[in-house]
Amino acid sequence: MSDICISCGACCVTFRVSFYWGETDAYPGGTVPQHLTNQLTPHLVCMKGTEKNPVRCVALEGEVGKSVGCKVYPLRSSTCRAFEAGSEECNRARVKHSLSPI
Repeated sequence: MSDICISCGACCVTFRVSFYWGETDAYPGGTVPQHLTNQLTPHLVCMKGTEKNPVRCVALEGEVGKSVGCKVYPLRSSTCRAFEAGSEECNRARVKHSLSPI
């Protein structure tokens, strides 16, 4: 996690975090705690709190824009692993929460 990410968290309160159900710990090789997810479709789950408005991932701890952390960071989904600090999506989330783009 970049230093900017630990003081941001805007992505965790902006986007739905959906991914293949096989990434949950209910399945061999899965890591994401299943109890922190909701079923979306027969093949997709999402992190609880990201399927509704206002969005806030259940794994997010802290205050957005101040100091945040992910309580399942080493076990996070491929969606979270692929998200890049400074990307267009990142900056869109930051601006939405009154943070400067990076």
